[in-house]
Amino acid sequence: MARLVELLQEFMAGGKRIRPVFAVLGWQAAGGMSDMAAVIRVAASLEMFHAFALIHDDVMDGSDTRRGRPTMHRRFAGDGDDDRTERYGMSAAVLLGDLAFTWSDCLLHTAGLTSEQASAVVPLINDMRTEVMLGQYLDLRATGELTDDVDATLTVNRYKTAKYTIERPLHIGAAIAGADASTLAACTAFALPLGEAFQLRDDLLGVYGDVRDTGKSRLDDLRAGKNTTLVALALRHGDATHKDRLRTLVGDPALDESGAEEVRTIFAATGARDAVERMIDDRYRLALRALADSPFTPDAVTALEHLATTATRRNA
Repeated sequence: MARLVELLQEFMAGGKRIRPVFAVLGWQAAGGMSDMAAVIRVAASLEMFHAFALIHDDVMDGSDTRRGRPTMHRRFAGDGDDDRTERYGMSAAVLLGDLAFTWSDCLLHTAGLTSEQASAVVPLINDMRTEVMLGQYLDLRATGELTDDVDATLTVNRYKTAKYTIERPLHIGAAIAGADASTLAACTAFALPLGEAFQLRDDLLGVYGDVRDTGKSRLDDLRAGKNTTLVALALRHGDATHKDRLRTLVGDPALDESGAEEVRTIFAATGARDAVERMIDDRYRLALRALADSPFTPDAVTALEHLATTATRRNA
């Protein structure tokens, strides 16, 4: 057990802590002003759940690195390169993720919530967990099946990222503070466009980011055949040659940097990269307008404005 605890501690070092921060800001936005112990512990529960989600996501994607370090299944497999070692690494990582899920529940149920708070918060956490599983499933199903269906990619973004990363954490923190329906609706109006912008930025970083900043290879998404909005727009607006080359290159597990650069050239030629940047800006402005119309406390509005800028202008 000590080894599992050590590995989980190492895995959780670093990271953006976005979901815990939004949970605390949701609490503050709804007027939370007293003892923060409960909301901090619930926020920690969200981060532990996120560790579970990332460990399993890396297994599903077969990723080699996370935050600049080997993924957990690679850590467990060590230097072995045979099938047995590979299966052991994958299986052990799944169990470590399951352990993080279990400990997430432990943190939640020992957070000291009142019965009224628990009645408001637990259904939101259940919804969050269900939504991110649906988003992951939709992403998994679409991987390797490239289409020009931009709306389908945005649906994945909404469930896998926007609701999970921003909307539900805000809801959860606000519910702890006793938020009413209008406050929760204001959380949604801000969170969904910002969450979509956050994922669109991730899509760009997955192709154009510097590994020294992102901690992840910029070949992974292309090799896996991720059907991102960027890819869908290029397929929609490209000519026959562009489409043929994209279908050949994106999803090739042996894709090298030369092939990736050809894909980037196609993204530029079809206007896909510029279009995604405009989509990010449009959603960022929608989020700020929602904040301006919200009933949130002034301090929370200021902090959320800052986070909106950070989430959409980041390089990692």
